[in-house]
Amino acid sequence: MRKLLYKAYKGWYQFRPPRLTVGVRALVVDDANRVCLVRHTYRDGWFLPGGGVKVGESLVDAMSRELKEETGVVLPETPRRVLGVYSSFAEHKSDHIVVFVLDEWELTSARSAEIAEVAFFSPEELPEGTSAATTRRIKEFITGVPPGHRW
Repeated sequence: MRKLLYKAYKGWYQFRPPRLTVGVRALVVDDANRVCLVRHTYRDGWFLPGGGVKVGESLVDAMSRELKEETGVVLPETPRRVLGVYSSFAEHKSDHIVVFVLDEWELTSARSAEIAEVAFFSPEELPEGTSAATTRRIKEFITGVPPGHRW
């Protein structure tokens, strides 16, 4: 049912005038240098955890909220590093995404029902179905190559 609703939303969105949206993603790294990815119940693939910034919400607050909802990760302090700021104009959108790098965090058991799976992966062994943008962000992080500006 969630996949059907997601497809209906994407179809409806194409006929709206584009509007500016801001989102956040988190590159959560564990002690073994593995990265956290999530798989949603309503769409296929693996992605960095994150989501949209709500009106009146700071980027850090949005990232903290999304992380806790999607993965159970809680931040003990404000993130110290931004990997990059990206733009996406695909699917008739005007999205702008800030990616934070997190290497200090704690794990709780809380997690949203919209997330089918949360797992940590070695950057060299990402699961099949990892989105192209997620793969690029991880590669930029690992190699130190300056990020591009397109999602």
